[in-house]
Amino acid sequence: MNEEYDVIVLGTGLTECILSGIMSVNGKKVLHMDRNPYYGGESASITPLEDLYKRFNIPGAPPASMGRGRDWNVDLIPKFLMANGQLVKMLLFTEVTRYLDFKVTEGSFVYKGGKIYKVPSTEAEALASSLMGLFEKRRFRKFLVYVANFDENDPRTFEGVDPKKTAMREVYKKFDLGQDVIDFTGHALALYRTDDYLDQPCCETINRIKLYSESLARYGKSPYLYPLYGLGELPQGFARLSAIYGGTYMLNKPIEEIIVQNGKVIGVKSEGEVSSFHNAENTAFL
Repeated sequence: MNEEYDVIVLGTGLTECILSGIMSVNGKKVLHMDRNPYYGGESASITPLEDLYKRFNIPGAPPASMGRGRDWNVDLIPKFLMANGQLVKMLLFTEVTRYLDFKVTEGSFVYKGGKIYKVPSTEAEALASSLMGLFEKRRFRKFLVYVANFDENDPRTFEGVDPKKTAMREVYKKFDLGQDVIDFTGHALALYRTDDYLDQPCCETINRIKLYSESLARYGKSPYLYPLYGLGELPQGFARLSAIYGGTYMLNKPIEEIIVQNGKVIGVKSEGEVSSFHNAENTAFL
């Protein structure tokens, strides 16, 4: 470990792994360290199940009814990826998708009036869905066409709406959408937890609905993607990218000291060994 580097990154969360991957691709000599025995930091996928018990200090072992511990990948921060979102675009641009496998979710569902309904993902499903009446479907279709054409940088697409001032409630009123459709749109498409967004400028909400629609159009079944072996695969994918371009990774490396000289960070110390920078004037510590 007693070597010199251009960049030293501490922690293997998704942000840190993206940075180390980009730095390595750009020719920097990168050292990436983590005190944990696994990649991902707070966005890791823990496997086997026994390690999850250890992480949260749960006494005993997993019950036999849960099967083999190796069959489990438990995300510390479970979430889906929007198929046309920025993160997926970054994965495609950097070609990190070479190291990952994804699955498209079967669909998304909403709970209404004591029943569970599938969110329509095709025109046929929309026509058959009982979430909206016939006339509501026509009005909703006009609304979605407006959203699809909307461009916050092109006033010609506003149709009398000021995206920075007009409340989302007024946009719904413009298309004469009923309360059930508003609830469905705000919570199932724009993914808001509360109704606070209704009285805020509409630009953010329209872009959220637009992202949902574009993500849905990408694969047709659902707008959501999920890494086959858990979200911990994402930081690991960027870690592999960094390693291919010469990055050095060290797990189980607790940091004992960040070495500062004349007000500048010049290296880190772990287990009695020191890693320093080639040139403290032209290096990065992250």
